[in-house]
Amino acid sequence: MSAANGRLDDAITDFSRRLTDVDGVVKTVYTAGSGPAVVVMPEMPGISPDVLRLARWVRDAGFTVYVPSLFGTDGAYPTTENGKEVARRACVSAEFRAFAGGGTSPVTAWLRGLARQAHAECGGPGVGALGLCFTGNFALTMAMEPAVIAPVVNHPSLPLDDPAGLEISEEDARTVRDRIARDGLKVLGYRFDGDRWCTGRRFAAYQALLGDAFDGRVLPGRSAHADPPPFFRDVVGTPHSVVTAHLVDEEGHPTLRAKDEILAFLTARLRPSSASKGDRQHEQGAAGASEGG
Repeated sequence: MSAANGRLDDAITDFSRRLTDVDGVVKTVYTAGSGPAVVVMPEMPGISPDVLRLARWVRDAGFTVYVPSLFGTDGAYPTTENGKEVARRACVSAEFRAFAGGGTSPVTAWLRGLARQAHAECGGPGVGALGLCFTGNFALTMAMEPAVIAPVVNHPSLPLDDPAGLEISEEDARTVRDRIARDGLKVLGYRFDGDRWCTGRRFAAYQALLGDAFDGRVLPGRSAHADPPPFFRDVVGTPHSVVTAHLVDEEGHPTLRAKDEILAFLTARLRPSSASKGDRQHEQGAAGASEGG
């Protein structure tokens, strides 16, 4: 590990590193855990220690986590200069369509293939997909793949130049709406109020596209971590990353509750028998507390 601003990079020693081929395109993917598969996509500027903390929480909740390397240096602490360079490269990459009018990013086809492979390897009713920031909307586009049944769009920032836009083509949007009608798909979303990268207008666009299938939750910006890594302090410059860089790991904190809600969403859809058991235990506990009081 190397120190950056007094904090450490993550060596990712508790994940298996593999090269994954989807239709002839090979990317590095980090995997860990057991149970149904969940694809946790990195936020800009890469698979940071905070993204890995989230992936470990998902793993420890009873899932097999797949973390694909899409940009940046894997495990690196997000510094300002390195983060700026990664963002510049991603914005001009043919894999990503960061600006309005570009439609769906081509990399999402690769991610759908990863989800198919993960479902074949792990079994279960389907796959979860967690997008973050630059990859936030990718979780929605991945839902074009029938195996993806638990998409979570966290503070989606694309397109960067249209705060009311969605990073998805009209044809792909129709496909997602068809899945909602046919399969009862639900989409969970999170953002901070006051976030200039993921605005209320963007969540309104999700609501217009998805209707009641979209559960968009908004946390107060004042609850964001006051001392995020330098890239988020200097470049992002606003409360943004609800369950990663701006999460406050304190019991009862709104951002930590958001993480728990995401895990509950994944459990209900990917491990429904476990979710039902947990609900029964919660009901029994509540009843006992009522009788005792």
